[in-house]
Formats: sequence, C-alpha cells, structure tokens
Amino acid sequence: METQDKELHELISETIPEIQEGSIVKGRIVAIRPDSVVVDIGYKSEGFIPIEEFSEQELSALSEGDEIEVYLSRLDSDGVVSLSVERAKRLKTLQLIKEAEKNNEPIEATVVERIKGGYRVDIQGVKAFMPGSQADVKPLRDPDEIVGQNVLVRVLKYNNKLTNVIVSRREVIQEERERLKKKTLEVLKPGALMKGVVKNITDYGVFIDLGGIDGLLHISDISWGRIKHPSDVFKIGQEVEVLVLEFDAENEKVTLGYKQKRPDPWLSVEERYPVGKIVSGKVVSLTDYGAFVELEEGVEGLIHVSEMDWSRRRKHPSYYVEIGDFVDAKVLEVDTSKKRISLGLKQLKPKPWELVAKRYKVGQKVTGRVRSLTEFGAFIELPEGVDALLHISDISWTKHIKHPSEVLRKGEKIEAVVLHLEPENEKMSLGLKQLQPDPWEEEIPSRLHLGDEVKCKVLRHTEYGIFVEIEDLVEGLIYTSEIETPQGKKPEEVYKEGDEIVARIIKIDLENRKIGLSLKNLKYTPEEDNKEQ
Repeated sequence: METQDKELHELISETIPEIQEGSIVKGRIVAIRPDSVVVDIGYKSEGFIPIEEFSEQELSALSEGDEIEVYLSRLDSDGVVSLSVERAKRLKTLQLIKEAEKNNEPIEATVVERIKGGYRVDIQGVKAFMPGSQADVKPLRDPDEIVGQNVLVRVLKYNNKLTNVIVSRREVIQEERERLKKKTLEVLKPGALMKGVVKNITDYGVFIDLGGIDGLLHISDISWGRIKHPSDVFKIGQEVEVLVLEFDAENEKVTLGYKQKRPDPWLSVEERYPVGKIVSGKVVSLTDYGAFVELEEGVEGLIHVSEMDWSRRRKHPSYYVEIGDFVDAKVLEVDTSKKRISLGLKQLKPKPWELVAKRYKVGQKVTGRVRSLTEFGAFIELPEGVDALLHISDISWTKHIKHPSEVLRKGEKIEAVVLHLEPENEKMSLGLKQLQPDPWEEEIPSRLHLGDEVKCKVLRHTEYGIFVEIEDLVEGLIYTSEIETPQGKKPEEVYKEGDEIVARIIKIDLENRKIGLSLKNLKYTPEEDNKEQ
C-alpha cells in the first residue's frame, strides 16, 4: 500500500510538478459548505478546507470562484486532497519573518493587547511578544495608547514553529530617528524655519520634534501677546512651523521661537494707535486697578479704573466691563519703550459738568444722595456723578446746627435748591433751608415782639447764657446777665436741658437774625400755670 502511494505521488509530481505535499498552491473556490470549503487546485480531485479555519469575517467575504492560497497537506492514493488555509498563512508568515530577520528589515504588526511585561502583537495571524522596554525609545506616558495600532517592528527572536516570536518597535523608531536626525542636522541652524510636530506640552513651554531632534519652544516665545498656558495655542501631535533661535550642536540643544516669525507689533504701535484715536478691543483680563484690552495679537492697552467713569466714587472694573466684552476706548498715552498703552473709557462720554451746565440753573430743585459729611457741611452726589456742597449754614433758617449729622445721614436721598453754579470751575452749592420760606422775613416779625413773654425749651448752656427754642419756631439766647437763680445754685442746676420755661423778649435783631431774652421781671411764671391747673 505504501509502495502504491509513493508511486502515485511520484507520478503526480512528474505530471504536475508544482503540486507537492508541504507546498503552498493557488486554488479556486468551487463550493462553500457548512463543514468545509471546496477548492479546485488543478488536480484530478478537489480539496477540502475545514470550515473552522475561517473566521466569520473571512467567510462572509468568500464567494465561489474566488482565488485562494492554500497549503497542500496530503495527497493519498484514493485521490483525497487535504488542504489548509491556516497553515498556508503561517508558512507565509514564517517566510516573511525569516526574510525580515535575515535582511534586518522591519515588518508590520498590530498591537493586540497589553499583557504582563509588555504587549501581545499580531503578525499576519501569528502571535508575537513585544517587551514593554521595546515599545518606544522612552517610557510611554499612557502604556495603552498604542493598543490597536498598526506599527513597524523588528524581529529579535523566533523559532520555526512560531511559538516564540519576540519583536521590537523601539529599534525601528530609534533607527528612523537617527535617519531623520542626520537629515535635520544638515539644515539645522539659527534663523532656519523648520517644520516639526508637538511632542510634549508643559507649563513652561512646548517640546517639538524637528525630526530626530527635540527643540524647546518657551512660553515667552509663543506669542507677542498674553497666553495663560501653551496648551491654549498648541496640541500634542500638531504640526507647526518654528524658527530656530539658538542651536548648541555639542549638546544638541535647540531653542525655538514661534512669535518671531512675525515682526514685534510694538515696533510700529505709535503709527497704528496715535494718542486721541478711538480704538476697539477685547477685554482679556481684569484687576483691581483696571482692565486689559487686547487691541491685536501681542498688543494690549490698560483702561485704568480712574479712566472708566467720570464719577469720583470709583467702583471695581468688573462693574463696567467683563472678560470677553468688546469695547471702544480712546488712546490716552503710548509708551513703546515700556510697551504700554493707556486707554480711556470715560472720554467717550460727555463730561458730567457739561451735563450739569445744560440741565441745572440757580434756583432749581435737584435730588441727590449724601455722599459725605464734614464739619462745614455735606457733599451731595447728583445723578450726573458730580458733588455739590451743602454748607452747614444753609441747612436751617432757625436752628443752630453744630454738625450736619444732626440733620443728615450718609447715603440719604434729599432734595435741595441750587444756590450757586460754576460748571467751568466744577463748583456747585446747594441749600436745604431754601426749600421753605425765610421765617425771619414775615413769620417771626409777626409772631414775636419786644416785651412778649414766650414759652421756651432749654437747648444748651454756654458761657454767654442759655440757648432756648422759642415757641417751636426759632432759637434765642437768654443772656447770662438776665438769669436769676436761688442763692448757691448754678443756672444748669435750675434750668436743665429739655425743661419748659417762660422768658421775656428784650431784643429782636432781624438783620443779624438774633433774639435776646430775659428771666427777670416776668409777669407770667410757670408756678402760676401750675396754680391754674
């Protein structure tokens, strides 16, 4: 029987020399059955491939008539042909690995998963191992980032059964970097414009791969303007064009610039932003003392808080503008040596005193808030943002006011009359008592006469006498010489503040608005009032 098989095999080999056991041959699919795929390889009988050797994806892609490469496992005397597509793949992969290892050439592989000590990779259906140290020239920040990727690897070790294949991606990367480095060094010099890829981003700058050599682009060399972090401008993997600023060949240290590709905008800033020009910009930063406005990339101006509003009551800059707002402002000053531009916001609004001149006149009633109190009066803030003075002498017609706080409270809203107005000198005075008629002109002369005995309320004691309020109308002074007290008693012991007493008018000075009183020779006394009760 064995002799017959041998003779048959020799006969086949002589008639069809390309069909031999253990070889890879091409065939054509004639049928796809539930248990096998039938293939015609040009022999007297067709071959069968077990269905298990195909994945679902491979099966779905197969059709009758398709050409396929198979491994000829066996030819027997009965004409049965055993085929294997899986062994064909492995044999081709073995040949690929042998050639790659022999010629020291990289081959393509797919990183399947991360396992203990490294990665499992797939080379055309053959599983291989890539140690973690062979994944890259430097440890990967994220070891999973290459999982699922197709990569080029170099074969370090293998056996014919393909059960122990070890590969390296690191060697391929290192060789490529050396090749690129040699090419890069030929053109690398200060002043050269070069393209690179962002490799890493830190707080202080960006590392860019120029091709085998990394260069540092410091954050201060990214933009002529303000940036918070390099990641605001660049992303890892981004291709960029940079300028070589410095190159230390001995240490292979490269300093790069990005903003230097354009001229410094401050060199001609005076031409574009002359004093007095109205400009537009975006608010990019707020501080307690003002707002920074970006006029163009690399050029910012400062609107100081004092230049935001004409009002003397300064508010925080955030009251007027917010980050991201687009504003118009006036150029107030340009200092190219210090790279400073001063801007004004209030200059685009009418001056408050110009509005006051148009809106108010002497004798007109106005409304404002008490901004501050002083010994000589109060400052009243008007809606236009200016302060007018309310002198202490213009608070009351009849009362002696020691301090404005006796009548007014800070922040209180009041009505007053314009007494004096000088917009050109930024001066304005108001009166509170002028809201009412002057009682010294009619009411006091008609109600109070010399010799009248009047009811009074004790207000305060002084060295000149006792100040009293007469008939809830006006203040008067009981002279010290006109006060009588029991022997050994002081006036303040007999006449206490708040006491109701009777006094006689002995002097009326309408011109100087003074009334003098006496406690002597009274016809009417409080005791008599008590007797009547």
